[in-house]
Amino acid sequence: MSSTTVITNIASLVTNDPSQGDGSALGLIQDAAVVIDGDRVVWTGESSKAPATDNRFDAAGRALIPGFVDSHSHLVFAGDRTQEFNARMSGRAYSAGGIRTTVAATRAATDEELEQNLTRYLHEALRQGTTTMETKSGYGLTVSDEARALRIAAAHTDEVTYLGAHIVPPDHADDPAAYVALVTGEMLDACAPYARWVDVFCEKGAFDGDQARAILTAGRDRGLHPRVHANQLTYGPGVQLAVELDAASADHCTHLTDEDVDALASGNTVATLLPGAEFSTRAEWPDARRLIDAGVTVALSTDCNPGSSFTSSVPFCVALAVRDMGMTPDEAVWSATAGGARALRRDDVGRLTPGAYADLTLLDAPSHVHLAYRPGVPLASGVWRRGVREV
Repeated sequence: MSSTTVITNIASLVTNDPSQGDGSALGLIQDAAVVIDGDRVVWTGESSKAPATDNRFDAAGRALIPGFVDSHSHLVFAGDRTQEFNARMSGRAYSAGGIRTTVAATRAATDEELEQNLTRYLHEALRQGTTTMETKSGYGLTVSDEARALRIAAAHTDEVTYLGAHIVPPDHADDPAAYVALVTGEMLDACAPYARWVDVFCEKGAFDGDQARAILTAGRDRGLHPRVHANQLTYGPGVQLAVELDAASADHCTHLTDEDVDALASGNTVATLLPGAEFSTRAEWPDARRLIDAGVTVALSTDCNPGSSFTSSVPFCVALAVRDMGMTPDEAVWSATAGGARALRRDDVGRLTPGAYADLTLLDAPSHVHLAYRPGVPLASGVWRRGVREV
């Protein structure tokens, strides 16, 4: 039998339910309490009205928010790209080709080494308040290496994405069509049992619109739902393709036309912004303000990967979004929680309302605004995942 626990004396509770508290998108409740039964939230409200429970935890006047939902990462890899980063910070521009360095190291790694890396970064993210994390393949680019990456990932997270179409590997450089055939055929057959999603890097230097369409359509036919790396480095067809195919998210969205923004606003595809990539490549920031003002649903994620965004810190990305992308602190926190859940088409995470998983992050601060107000400070003082305190 499960036991009930009340977390009380919460200075400010982010529920992401506009029917609660102050009626904002965050559904803020002051002097609040949350009741957990097993792995679910069963009650939220003012502390003075909390029902009796088996256990009690005193938040001591700190803020409580939903666990972060990081809907875009690349954690199954080996090797290190410190030299590339150092060179780039000295003036060399980022391009998609750097991925090949990680591909070589990942192919050479053992299963145990890949799993150790994956769990290291998952735990690192958890300590900072991330309770749901999507991760992708994409650094093997052979049938066996992509399948093992997804098998390893699926043992540790429910949100697994097949990204055989990350780049065309060197061994297929002279025949990209043959590689697309592999990605949509034998590789897909081997990978589909382990994945929920199919993704493609639709970008100059990676896959063009026609290739991306073929890959996403093949994955969809096998029961995988599309997501798209879209419009990161240049203007291109990625966003429009994502909306057309009802992709759950178009990720990066740095270079957008008015037509791209209109398409996102009129469809169900979430624009997932990844400011760690712009920070680490000194690239142009995505214009979150433009998207939000147009009515686009925006998510914030880390894009944690060894080449272009080697951070697992959602709070860091929240601070960047507020400082450099035109988001308010409220918008950034919503996008890093409820927005990430929307990008994964889930309603059981990213919010603290009855029926949702009890995924909670207690901040060593009186308000969620401190995530942007105190950048770089480790504010997560307690993290519960599915009702169990893990930090």
